[in-house]
Amino acid sequence: MGEVEIRDDRGAGRLEAVEGGEVVGRIEYFVLDEPAPALVPVHTVVEPAHEGKGIAGSLARELYTLAAREGVVVAPLCPYVVRWASRHPEEAPAADPELLRAAKQWLAAHPGRF
Repeated sequence: MGEVEIRDDRGAGRLEAVEGGEVVGRIEYFVLDEPAPALVPVHTVVEPAHEGKGIAGSLARELYTLAAREGVVVAPLCPYVVRWASRHPEEAPAADPELLRAAKQWLAAHPGRF
């Protein structure tokens, strides 16, 4: 396996894992503004040829690191990120239930986004 670089494409709402110039995994997310700023991961995808290499976990870890650098929280709706966060509570603080409700409402109001 080559070096995997993780980059944030905020405009597209994707945190991407790139290896050899190819996107091999991603977390799709949106930025919630109200009731408080949050990054909201909705979907995690790793290309089949790259599964089992820890890419999804690296993406989840980087999402929480990115949020911490920006002073915002992660309000995960993605089942993978929810599971990852439950296994890494020291790196993934729990989101306020109000933020999770607001994130679900935003997602319901934008059905074509993901």
